Amino acid sequence: MTHYEDPSRDRLKHHFAQRVIHQARHILEVWQRLQRSEWTAADLAELTAASQRLRQYAERFEQPTHGQLAVALEQCLQAVGANRGRLNSPLISQLNSLMQRLARTGLRQDDAPDCATLPLLRKPIYLALQDTERSDRLARQLEFFGFTALPLASEAAFRQAMAQRHPTAIVMEVEFGGRQHGLQLAAELQQGLEQPLPVMFFSEHEADTETRLAAVRAGGRDFFSGSLDAAVLLDRLDDLTRLYQQDPYKVLIVDDSRAQATMTERMLNSAGIVTRSLTDPIRVMAELSEFQPDLIILDMYMPECLGTELAKVIRQHERYVGVPIIYLSAEGDLDKQLEAMSEGGDDFLTKPIKPRHLIATVRNRAARARNLKARMVRDSLTGLYNHTHILQLLEDAHLRARRDQQPLSFAMLDIDHFKQVNDRYGHPMGDRVIKSLALFLKQRLRKSDHIGRYGGEEFAVVLPDTDAAAAAKVLDDIRRRFAEIHFPAQPQDLSCSFSCGIAQLHGKQEAKALASDADQALYRAKHAGRNRVVVFASEVRHMAELEMLG
Repeated sequence: MTHYEDPSRDRLKHHFAQRVIHQARHILEVWQRLQRSEWTAADLAELTAASQRLRQYAERFEQPTHGQLAVALEQCLQAVGANRGRLNSPLISQLNSLMQRLARTGLRQDDAPDCATLPLLRKPIYLALQDTERSDRLARQLEFFGFTALPLASEAAFRQAMAQRHPTAIVMEVEFGGRQHGLQLAAELQQGLEQPLPVMFFSEHEADTETRLAAVRAGGRDFFSGSLDAAVLLDRLDDLTRLYQQDPYKVLIVDDSRAQATMTERMLNSAGIVTRSLTDPIRVMAELSEFQPDLIILDMYMPECLGTELAKVIRQHERYVGVPIIYLSAEGDLDKQLEAMSEGGDDFLTKPIKPRHLIATVRNRAARARNLKARMVRDSLTGLYNHTHILQLLEDAHLRARRDQQPLSFAMLDIDHFKQVNDRYGHPMGDRVIKSLALFLKQRLRKSDHIGRYGGEEFAVVLPDTDAAAAAKVLDDIRRRFAEIHFPAQPQDLSCSFSCGIAQLHGKQEAKALASDADQALYRAKHAGRNRVVVFASEVRHMAELEMLG
């Protein structure tokens, strides 16, 4: 007897699964909001209620992955309640880890097998451009990167679309519908909205300051003049629409008084900031290497050493030169405070201090330090980690994998025949291909994976808690999808592929040896015909050595 699937049942199941992921996204939005302010009992109650609804939806609509995460969230929040509503570092870290996993179920389909057929659930992007051909071409390019774009040819079509559904972002031409009418239209639609919609304005001509100011007032997040570069637009849209978790700020507290250190921890934990305290300043370097804080709080006067002396020791290490140091002390002498600031410190706070003052100072300093570090360790063209930093991240992941006895894979990618792209189509097209692959990798890999531009057209990916087989499956899927992209060009559109080599950490292998194995596997992929993924095996090294000898 033949059984037939009921298509209406499948559509209904798909619809209900979407409701589950929408509820998951609501939890993530609440979590992101909580990370920007001091938490209250009402905030935790809201998060608990949202988690309970997720569990109920997941049970009703047969989504086990979300159901398990919802139960874990409820248990974690119950622990907060049992702790009289007080957050501590382990609870914050546990909550953040669960939120990271929850985010991946909606952002990357491979992480949620039971939801494998679901779209990424991004709202559409509205394209309000004068040139319909440009609008259609841009919509096709966006679709390759997982965005749903709706070209709108007239003001009436735009208003009708807005009445039916608000988009996640709008690309609006300044002259859409008439002279600077796009600015007026955007300003009008923002009125009455609780949360302004992000708008990216475009003008074929260079805009003056008054026009740009009007764009800002109409909710403009970006302004593109002359041409609308798809790669740049894609990068900004990815930033605006990606629902990801910002890791909580991490603060190392060094104070010989356990009571004072605990008090400081409680104040910061109440705002969702992860802390670690140290009463023995001599252990500070080992703790810095292990904890990797965004900021350090130092007591001025400790039996083993002065805070200023400890700051000098920390600053001797290049890796920690940019980590902000805040002195927290009862020292009231302004001259001594200024002297301490000149000894490697960034700020001086006097005890006793109000929690709001401490939290605001820590948040501002940590945010600024993260932004500065991002500029120092990222490649200017792609926004990925640069060569030096991706190797440092590999080293860090290597130490954690050895310590926790977890798998670790490292992948190297190289765009095939890239020199021909530059020679035939010019370096701007080459840059566009590089930026597109960078964005493709960012969208389809986990947030816990580290992606770097190794150099030129070469990329590197660190995949913690991942064996070589799983890494190969993910990267081969990315390879196939990337090869489907068509870059508009003359006399015909351009498509590109990449080759990839993957190696998995084995035994007591060093990080450099792991990178070398991945490079060997990439070498084999290139020489086996390109456009493929090769996993390193011991015979790969042997064959490569024979070829070098030959």
